[in-house]
Amino acid sequence: MEGVRKILGILGFLCLWITAQAQMKIPPETVQQWASVFSVQLRELTTKYSGSQLLQKKLKDVEPIIKMVDLNGNDLVKDYSDEIERLLGKKMKSVKRLAESAEDADLYHEFNATLQFDYYNSMLINSADEDGNSPDMGAEFPLEENEHFNNLRVNMLQSDIQVPTNVFNKDPNILNSIYNSEALNDVFIGNFQKDPTLTWQFFGSSTGFFRIFPGIKWTPDSNGVAAFDCRNRNWYIQAATSPKDIIIMVDISGSMKGLKMTIAKHTINTILDTLGENDFVNVIAYTDYIRYVEPCFKGTLVQADLDNREHFKQLVDELHVKGEAKINKAMKESFKILNEARMKGQGSMCNQAIMLITDGAMEDFEAVFEEFNWPERRVRVFTYLIGREMTFAQNTKWIACNNKGLITVTTHTSPRADVQENVMEYLHVLSRPMVINHDHDIIWTEAYMDSVLPNTMELFTTKAQSLLMMTSVAMPVFSKKKETLSHGILLGVVGTDIPLMEVMKLAPRYMLGPHGYAFLITNNGYILAHPDLDL
Repeated sequence: MEGVRKILGILGFLCLWITAQAQMKIPPETVQQWASVFSVQLRELTTKYSGSQLLQKKLKDVEPIIKMVDLNGNDLVKDYSDEIERLLGKKMKSVKRLAESAEDADLYHEFNATLQFDYYNSMLINSADEDGNSPDMGAEFPLEENEHFNNLRVNMLQSDIQVPTNVFNKDPNILNSIYNSEALNDVFIGNFQKDPTLTWQFFGSSTGFFRIFPGIKWTPDSNGVAAFDCRNRNWYIQAATSPKDIIIMVDISGSMKGLKMTIAKHTINTILDTLGENDFVNVIAYTDYIRYVEPCFKGTLVQADLDNREHFKQLVDELHVKGEAKINKAMKESFKILNEARMKGQGSMCNQAIMLITDGAMEDFEAVFEEFNWPERRVRVFTYLIGREMTFAQNTKWIACNNKGLITVTTHTSPRADVQENVMEYLHVLSRPMVINHDHDIIWTEAYMDSVLPNTMELFTTKAQSLLMMTSVAMPVFSKKKETLSHGILLGVVGTDIPLMEVMKLAPRYMLGPHGYAFLITNNGYILAHPDLDL
């Protein structure tokens, strides 16, 4: 500090002198002399207080063992890739152990319709009524701050259960599934002991509950509602189904006005939320003519990435009803798009489906299916019937049943949660071939901001702490019981989160130089990690 003060003093004196002599003519020799003096004093001060001489001495001491080596960029990338593979390989092994344990627990469990079982409900733990009594499923659950989990209060010896508000937490199916998943507790703990870099481990059940380790206290929103449903999460949907091509057909005829159209739009948005970047989609609105909601996507499929999904949602919100519904033209157009994509090797090259959203189908459309989909029935057709009028319900049911699909009905009195449940049914249908074949494909999600925990922003002391960029690795869990093997029953999905910060640490900056950096790109061409990535 003393040296800095001296330099500032010299500079201050020079400034005052120059100001005072501003109107005088100063000889160049004088200025040169000032500069020489200032240069000598500045060098003496920096030498004295920077420790440069000591640094030079230490460098000479180690100079005989220091070598200048040219770094090969390809070798650096290969080493980085190998390190990432080892890191992610550990995470995949942990997830596989969870899947095996969950399947074995289900295999040896007999369903008990009268099962009475108290579990740790993350919404109810550590709570009491006015008399100080703990509610059912609200027993004492020890929580302690843990630095590894961003100083959140967690239980490192026990997982607990989150159940969405729209799911009955004592339903026999829920209780039996939760009882089965108790076997995961020991695996959670064992995984963490084998790999202390693990963060959240979880099991999302097809019945709707979510088991998370370490256990936490789940806080509802301001209305007391737990809206989080694990079955809507990207990791669950990607693991539960194979990639798919989807055409959404929505009836915008005059009979769809009012609440029907509101329900239809919500249904479309919910379907779009079940898609990921491995899926392809388009949305067609129809009356007596065909209208692509996005004309630029006419006659094709587009990748269902986040930008395209949000773009479709905006356009769907602007739809208005008019005219008379003619389903045949729109159905032919949908089949042509899907068949062309399959023939050209485009799209997902996997599942294909048409989602028909209408309040009734009056036409004779058997000829359309004979021309485009029978007898192979490569394209499944799911029908979403909206409204109280069931006059044409038989027609829409026939469409679904004769094209390996499913029909769901949403009435005016159905809550939004029912729409979500109805849409989720198609995922179970599409997952059946994968379940029957026991294809345990491991999936990795795109980068996202961590929002698994409730009220994440309120749990952290700063905004920066809460914005943790993550990717998740997940794997489906199937029923292995012989009596249900042919039905293709999906029990749920297990997974774990991986902070991208941990992946980026594997590429040390000192190896890359002051202007170098590492980045990750997914197989779909999206940036997974980058120093300038801003979600």
